[in-house]
Amino acid sequence: MSLSAPSAATRRATQRVAMLSVATAMILIIVKAIAWRASGSVAILAALADSALDLVASVITLLMVRYAHVPPDAEHRFGHGKAEAFSSLMQGGLVCASGALIGHEAISAMRHPQPVEHGLAGVVVMSISIALTLALITAQTRVLRATGSIAIAGDRAHYVADLAANGVALVGVAAATWLGLTWVDGAAGLIVALWLIWGAIGVFREAAGQLMDHELPEDDRARILALATADPRILGVHQLRTRASGPYVHMQMHADLAADISLTEAHTIMVEAENRLLEAFPAADILIHPDPRGKAEPHGGLFAQSLEG
Repeated sequence: MSLSAPSAATRRATQRVAMLSVATAMILIIVKAIAWRASGSVAILAALADSALDLVASVITLLMVRYAHVPPDAEHRFGHGKAEAFSSLMQGGLVCASGALIGHEAISAMRHPQPVEHGLAGVVVMSISIALTLALITAQTRVLRATGSIAIAGDRAHYVADLAANGVALVGVAAATWLGLTWVDGAAGLIVALWLIWGAIGVFREAAGQLMDHELPEDDRARILALATADPRILGVHQLRTRASGPYVHMQMHADLAADISLTEAHTIMVEAENRLLEAFPAADILIHPDPRGKAEPHGGLFAQSLEG
């Protein structure tokens, strides 16, 4: 078995973007609070509430990202990576609660519309919020592509929803200010609420996949099989199991080898296969069991024997 910790560069990048997320949320809360106090807009209030929850979620993400990168210990021999999935669950819960509260306020505003004051200030502030949020999402996307962190993915989902919320709020404030369509402000808040709840469902689904040990995507499994069998001395691979756990990837498999080779040669072949896999998945926990081709009786219990391939 081989367990390789995420690189220092990966850890730094993940934690740096998490801290950037906290800072951005704090700035957005300040500017949106000023705009809401000046305008009384329900759409801006919705966006403000979203940013307040984003701050809580971003702090949780920062703490969980740090904990997820703590190396395995005697009590957690598979590492602490699932802390990221728990972070995403909490984020999803916060976003869902936010959507419900905002939806209630938005429906009330649509039934009893109120004029929006100082609309120009609201438009300016929401434009600033959109620019800041877009910059953060760009940074998160780069880190996500490099690390695959589910916690950063959940946090990014918040800010993608926040970006949409800001855009919808901008439309609502502008329509209420310059067109006199005060009901649009409440409708914009309701759209934001529905968008938040939809985003929360996606976050729940991804976090649940990790907590339930869902298999890696088929492309990754195909790549693992190709790398494992790149050595012609490995005659086949079966019972491949994979799962993600925060920054780690766990994989187990049985490899068919010629029945007449020595234990030493079999060990060498397994180590070389591990090294090929580690080049592609640096933070992988790998366990390969060698089977003598044609002489290996079924083993591993009914659970293992029920797996295909």
